[in-house]
Amino acid sequence: MQCNIDARGKAVRLVIGAISLIAGVALFAAWWQGAHEAFFYVGLGAMAGGAFGIFEGAAGWCVVRALGMKTPL
Repeated sequence: MQCNIDARGKAVRLVIGAISLIAGVALFAAWWQGAHEAFFYVGLGAMAGGAFGIFEGAAGWCVVRALGMKTPL
């Protein structure tokens, strides 16, 4: 994987990934405390997406850019 985003794009992906990961953990915790079953699936999805966003920011590689699409960051 070749670096295809700049420092600003890395920072944005790290921040959004961290926020998504934290939100996913909160949703998962709400499900654990007895909330609706959908919280489990949405929480898992948010955690997976957040972890992938953190990976993209740390590696400096964006899957959307790798597919040939332009992104503003």
